Amino acid sequence: MLKSHKLQMLIGGLIVGIMAVVLVILGNPGNMGLCIACFIRDITGNLGLHNGKIVQAMRPEIIGLLLGSTLWAIKKKEFQSVGGSSPLVRFILGTLVMIGALVFLGCPLRMVLRMAAGDLNAVVGLLGFIVGISLGVVFLQKGFSLGRTHPQKRAEGLALTFVATVIFIVFLIVPGIFFNSVEGPGSMHAPWMIALAFGLILGALSYQTRLCMVGGIRDIILFRDFHLMSGFLAIFFGGLLVNLFNNTFSLSFTGQPIASPDQIWNFLGMVLVGLASSLLGGCPLRQCVLAGGGNVDSAITVLGLIFGAILSHNLGLASSGSGSTLNGQIAVLIGLAITIAIAFIYRRKEA
Repeated sequence: MLKSHKLQMLIGGLIVGIMAVVLVILGNPGNMGLCIACFIRDITGNLGLHNGKIVQAMRPEIIGLLLGSTLWAIKKKEFQSVGGSSPLVRFILGTLVMIGALVFLGCPLRMVLRMAAGDLNAVVGLLGFIVGISLGVVFLQKGFSLGRTHPQKRAEGLALTFVATVIFIVFLIVPGIFFNSVEGPGSMHAPWMIALAFGLILGALSYQTRLCMVGGIRDIILFRDFHLMSGFLAIFFGGLLVNLFNNTFSLSFTGQPIASPDQIWNFLGMVLVGLASSLLGGCPLRQCVLAGGGNVDSAITVLGLIFGAILSHNLGLASSGSGSTLNGQIAVLIGLAITIAIAFIYRRKEA
């Protein structure tokens, strides 16, 4: 059984890596075939909730991710509506994860995909991500906990997937009432039916294999267990193979699509993402999958990601290809201070 799950993890990771680069070939922004943070940010803009005019787009991949994980959880008879584990703190941490990700310009999944395309800026982000998770592990060993979840009504666990699906259907019927970028990354997208199908596959695969880069690095530090990390190594190699075949691999710090050259803030942005995600118990991809499976606290975290996207673009926190902003740098430092404070406050002494 264990060997079977390891094989599932490797095959699932390869499929995700290949799908991500294929989505770029089909029209998604460069090195952004799949990015949970960026795509949630784009949908937030599509709804008119932030003023970043070049990053406003409906991303069917996110709808498919939520719907795919929900349907797969129901199929496996594992769907459970649970919640009540410090929801407001999770909302705050989700907000900070998004701020850190948009200073770096990508979630952990995109970080791996950027490395698979030769973007060395992402390697700097990976180092920061590992440092952030390592700090989180220290707090976990000191007894950090946000408390236990409790059963909720089934409708509560289905709410986020339902709302996201309804919004997507309305978008297909009357796209003119939404905000759509006419230039920049938001204007670039793969055909919606393929994007939705790939999102559904991503949701099912991520639920089945429990893909999570935060969990992978945490398990290596705590238990010397490489199982979860093997999935992201497979994503890397799947993306790398397609990039080499498509001649889209370029090993460099410069000339990379939608990448900040500000290495200090690439590093610190991902320290924030790693630390806050380790306290939450999973990266943005994992939070979406858990939300699809009925975890209301993860759904609250996703709402925090949305709020982080609103703040990042309305307050000028997000980086661009020319580098980070002063507002973004200040926000990362404040975010780190808040996250560390939460980590100290929620330590629980063993009986």
